Amino acid sequence: MNLEHMGKAAQEAAFELATVATAQKNQALAIIADELEANKDAILAANAKDINAARESGMTDALIDRLLLNEERLTGIANDVRNVISLNDPVGAELDSRVLENGMRLSRRRVPLGVVGVIYEARPNVTIDIAALCLKTGNASILRGGRETFHSNVELVKVIQVALKKADLPAASVQYIEKPDRELVSQLLRLDQYVDMIIPRGGAGLHKMCKENSTIPVIIGGFGISHVYVDHSADMSRSIDVVENAKAQRPSACNALDTLLVSEKVAETFLPRLAERLNKSNVEFVADDAAYSFLEGKAATLRHVADGDFDTEWLSFTLGVKVVADVAEAIAHMRKHNASHSDAILTNDIQSAERFVNAAGSAAVYVNASTRFTDGAQFGLGAEVAVSTQKLHARGPMGLEELTSYKWVGQADYLVRP
Repeated sequence: MNLEHMGKAAQEAAFELATVATAQKNQALAIIADELEANKDAILAANAKDINAARESGMTDALIDRLLLNEERLTGIANDVRNVISLNDPVGAELDSRVLENGMRLSRRRVPLGVVGVIYEARPNVTIDIAALCLKTGNASILRGGRETFHSNVELVKVIQVALKKADLPAASVQYIEKPDRELVSQLLRLDQYVDMIIPRGGAGLHKMCKENSTIPVIIGGFGISHVYVDHSADMSRSIDVVENAKAQRPSACNALDTLLVSEKVAETFLPRLAERLNKSNVEFVADDAAYSFLEGKAATLRHVADGDFDTEWLSFTLGVKVVADVAEAIAHMRKHNASHSDAILTNDIQSAERFVNAAGSAAVYVNASTRFTDGAQFGLGAEVAVSTQKLHARGPMGLEELTSYKWVGQADYLVRP
């Protein structure tokens, strides 16, 4: 596999995609959705190979769930692609416009980034999300998924490329690095002659490796400890519902709750009630001394917090718990422990809510809502390429607009500079 050839093909495809009409891009997306459903048997058979390999390797049930495709999920993925069709195409839109004193009309116009390289782990739906969003925004993409979804991803990209040909678009608009060699990742990170942006989707190790080795701009995201702070003024019963949803609905997701912070004024009554609810999901509580004393004898699985636990993105049915004095101490804890992804406060005090929202350094901050909403589809963006936790260019779920840049356009009547 020659990555330089892939890069050159992707760049040529990007040049063509940049001027393709929205109608043709939407037609390609519609064909992709139809082809996903038409080829469901082949896709699910490929996915079954990945699931069997994951089980044989001893992968946890929570992580296997991230890999799993079934007919219902595949239909959902196809419908997500159709949803992207309904979204406005940002390419060509003007961000602002003004007429200068010299008569020139100056505007900024949205344009594609060019070629986007995405390195990701697990979740075969990411392959489709990236392809659909890049295609809608006129970007070519080079994808490199993890070993654990190899067969699924290869089959999905085959389907996409068939659909691209049917839509009379270059098949190189979406390419997949089929060899799992780690050296190829290093080559991709240095392919700055052809690739315009790198987006890693995975754990902290992947992001660190990309940031340290890439000669291409990297969007950092996906990793971050998600917190929920239960204020003393919160509705206790409804707060339990939110915490359960944030932790147990899909614990393998990056926006699932990792650490629960509880006001000392309500911890004694709140935590036993929460344990009773979360025991049904076999949640393991990892508690500081104060929280441990309230959970002891109530939580089915409980242990004392150890060094590094509050810095751990669990991605499983494990929940860190800490009792804090107030919202100020909750914010101080979050600043210390990588609160950069999704964080929430449960409160009926508007001053506490505003203080939390203004002080939290997270890409997404919620008042009286689950952290599980940090998602492109939930935000009305269609799908997402990644959740960015950096502070430049894009933050939170990266949808269509975040996959564009802009160019300045000046229009005049044969104007010369004096």
